[in-house]
Amino acid sequence: MKQVFDQLFKFLHDGVSAIFRFVELIWTWSVDQIARLATVPWQQWPLWKQFLLALILVGVIWALYRAGRELLEAGAAILGAFADLLGVLVRTLPHVMLAGVIALGGVWVINHLDNSLVRMPTWLQASEQTSSPENRQSSPPSGQQSNPPQDQR
Repeated sequence: MKQVFDQLFKFLHDGVSAIFRFVELIWTWSVDQIARLATVPWQQWPLWKQFLLALILVGVIWALYRAGRELLEAGAAILGAFADLLGVLVRTLPHVMLAGVIALGGVWVINHLDNSLVRMPTWLQASEQTSSPENRQSSPPSGQQSNPPQDQR
């Protein structure tokens, strides 16, 4: 079971890592593009280009705001799911502990139970005597004598 959880966590870790690498790549590229845009001499541009630059900046700020908001909501959802998971794990602790106590008590009873107090039913005893090899006595067929085995050299 531990291997299943380890594989699941490794899969989740690899998936989240790949997503974060992709986001980092896009973020770095976007910041580079914004930095290039900020270094251009926009003061010398005609008014319509300055207006277009202002629209581009508004679009960039709106997109970053949306991304930040979605990340915040996702973070809250992740924390909520993690809290729910911890709640379920805490709620199962008494049942797991009860199972452990039952197992411990069962092992203690089995190890400390006096076998002489328990009698086998007679029908089980009879079938046990006829089926066990030490209770069977081998007698030779009628008319033959039983000879001890001789050492052959």
